[in-house]
Amino acid sequence: MKTNFNRREFIGFGSAAFATSLLLKACSSDQTTPTATTTDGTEGFKIAIALPGIITDQAWNQSGYEGINLAKEKLGAQTAYVEKVAQADQTEVLTDFARKGYNLIFAHGGQFDAAIEQIAPQFPKTFFVGVNGNLKGQNIASLRIDHLQASYLCGIIGASMTKSNKLAYIAGEKFPATEGELRGFELGAKSVKPNIQITSTFTGDWNDVAKAKEATLALISSGADVIYQWLDNASATVLQTASEKGVYAFGNTNDQLDVAPKAVLTSAVKRLNLAIAYLADLAKKKTIKGQIYTIGLERPDILFLGKFGEIVPEEVQQQALNTKDEIVDKKIIFENCKEAGKDTRCIKKS
Repeated sequence: MKTNFNRREFIGFGSAAFATSLLLKACSSDQTTPTATTTDGTEGFKIAIALPGIITDQAWNQSGYEGINLAKEKLGAQTAYVEKVAQADQTEVLTDFARKGYNLIFAHGGQFDAAIEQIAPQFPKTFFVGVNGNLKGQNIASLRIDHLQASYLCGIIGASMTKSNKLAYIAGEKFPATEGELRGFELGAKSVKPNIQITSTFTGDWNDVAKAKEATLALISSGADVIYQWLDNASATVLQTASEKGVYAFGNTNDQLDVAPKAVLTSAVKRLNLAIAYLADLAKKKTIKGQIYTIGLERPDILFLGKFGEIVPEEVQQQALNTKDEIVDKKIIFENCKEAGKDTRCIKKS
């Protein structure tokens, strides 16, 4: 069974009166009404996911939604999701999922960590996974893509393509995953041009198109001619604005070359659907552990560079791909270090 709850309706189920009747209601003509669709599945295994944005963003949230759908297909699980979960509502959404007996709950974004930390001890039989999270515990795991590895390759490409020697990074929020991605972009760029400038900005909203466009235009006005973005529903705006202004950009999460083929150099593709299905399989087998699962370029089915734009010279493409092989072969290692008194990651070449 797959269930789609609108956030406002879902939170209203907190009272004892919700029972099973609300799950049986179907009113698909009203997007604010819960809908339920049944399918053959394993009645004893239920997976849910809380998403900060919409499932049609062609980026982060859609990948999470596709992940539990893949788990349903492969494992026969019942699934449910809630989209557009505001930070203030995270604990209530996760609590309601746990109360409804979901065995495995994904919280799709590092911004859910505090809510997971608060709720998980109350439901020891439920396993919580923070995607991009930083937690581990008895019934808590984190699933991370090694964003730094992919962004390092993009940094090499960006530094090879810039004419202004000014690169930029845009993301929705500043937290360990985005800081790691920014760090990788900087390290990759500086491996080509040590004095290159990298400017970063955080819009405060992964989906706000107006904020994304404003931030993009401001960076371009400051001289940046290559932009690495990690946004959700607003990502297309960054890419299209870059194209309109004649500068370059990178896709993220999905292969986004087709969004703006004149601007996109390549994309850091993160097949989170496969990663989520992988952890769901571990959970069903009861072999999932309270640890941080990090997946990097050694899993080319999950993390890889997307199609290259025609504007990227063959030698630049080859340099990035050769570097990818060096990372996989551990000839280039990113290890924890301190820089300017701050915990970060640095390059170690073997």
